[in-house]
Amino acid sequence: MTWNALKDGGSALDAVEKGCSRCEQDMCDGSVGYGSHPDETGETTLDAMIMNGDTMEVGAVGNLRRIKSAISVARAVMEHTAHTLLVGESASEFAENMGFPAEDLTTNTSMTMFAEWLRQNCQPNYRKNVFPDPTKSCGPYKPGSKVQRGRWHQQERKDIRSHDTIGMIVIGPSAQVVAGTSTNGANHKVPGRVGDSPIAGAGAYADSAVGGAAATGDGDVMMRFLPSYLAVELMRTGMDPSSACKTALSRIKKHYPGFFGAIICANTTGMYGAACNKVPGLSQFSFMVSNPHTESPIQKKVDCF
Repeated sequence: MTWNALKDGGSALDAVEKGCSRCEQDMCDGSVGYGSHPDETGETTLDAMIMNGDTMEVGAVGNLRRIKSAISVARAVMEHTAHTLLVGESASEFAENMGFPAEDLTTNTSMTMFAEWLRQNCQPNYRKNVFPDPTKSCGPYKPGSKVQRGRWHQQERKDIRSHDTIGMIVIGPSAQVVAGTSTNGANHKVPGRVGDSPIAGAGAYADSAVGGAAATGDGDVMMRFLPSYLAVELMRTGMDPSSACKTALSRIKKHYPGFFGAIICANTTGMYGAACNKVPGLSQFSFMVSNPHTESPIQKKVDCF
């Protein structure tokens, strides 16, 4: 879909939007689009971002409700407002005013996931320092009497597939670099949570003078380190894409050795690469590549480190 958009004369922006939209419609891996990954109330909400590497403009939405075309709404934010990021109910109202139809994002699949989570006493979840004990029971929660300081990263309680993203980097015929992301976020997240995907420099980053990067994984951790921005800046110094990806993740790994995450990188010469952090259940990371030398998208794999 993305490559066809370019071959048909579309812009890099068109290609990213169409590629992410297709994944939203197909509910890729259950981690993109409607009908999966409900929050603590059973509602599915969406995050998305698109960045124009020519102008450095960004459009993004977070915690988008009732609207299926998150990436298209993100583009509308970029093209029809002077803002970068709209969130929550106000983002949904903006989308409706822009002509996007309001639709139920709930499906039988998402409701089954939610019901099963409730049956398992709301396990796993993302609460900490609250009462009742979030490792044993559902809410409503109230602040606990003591706050434990330090890093909280319950990797052992979370499915690494419960927070994934589609990330795209497109280099158009005019060498314009565009990056985009779309996701329905972490499964059973606290309502209102926005992850790394719609945050410029975290979920993705593009600069037509250098290249682009896009990330996936545990967004609550990854957004603290802006790995996509760092990878692009490393490529600006002359580092090859694969090394830039690995270096960007190594910075996170120093603080959170067990985090789930991966990143793809591409520069304006057409070089590309990827890297992933090795954790139980993830020893390789797959990504797709299309260019003028291939008849169809080619799957590539990298070993995690």
